[in-house]
Amino acid sequence: MVWKPRVVVASVIEQEGRFLLVEEVINGVQVINQPAGHLEHGESLIEAVKRETLEETGYRFEPTALLGILMLSSDDPERVYLRFTFTGTLLEKVPNYQTDPDIIATHWLSPAEIQSHPRLSPRSDLVFQAINLYTSGQRLPLETLVFTQ
Repeated sequence: MVWKPRVVVASVIEQEGRFLLVEEVINGVQVINQPAGHLEHGESLIEAVKRETLEETGYRFEPTALLGILMLSSDDPERVYLRFTFTGTLLEKVPNYQTDPDIIATHWLSPAEIQSHPRLSPRSDLVFQAINLYTSGQRLPLETLVFTQ
């Protein structure tokens, strides 16, 4: 068997100490997460994070740095994820944009508000790991990622 981790992208977007998060339902439970999703065939990581941020928030996004590559694994080898996490500039909100039907709402929350939210918890530990990379000042140039086709 060839092990094939799933590749996902995420955006960490901060304004005035609050982070843009999406509220979604996963396995019947409402959770919060950074705008994130799967890399599609033929797409670059940069194209993917721009698309996923737009699809989940209705905002255009321009990545400026790679925060890091995080791995989420489980006992199931089919459920291992490599998450390329970016930060950048939030651009304009697209008028009347219909976000993914899985997205219930978007929220601007501080790390303390995320930890103490009365009804929502992070989808995974990757939410705080990504915020910690951001707040620590970690920034890798986008040129770190070399794309060939």
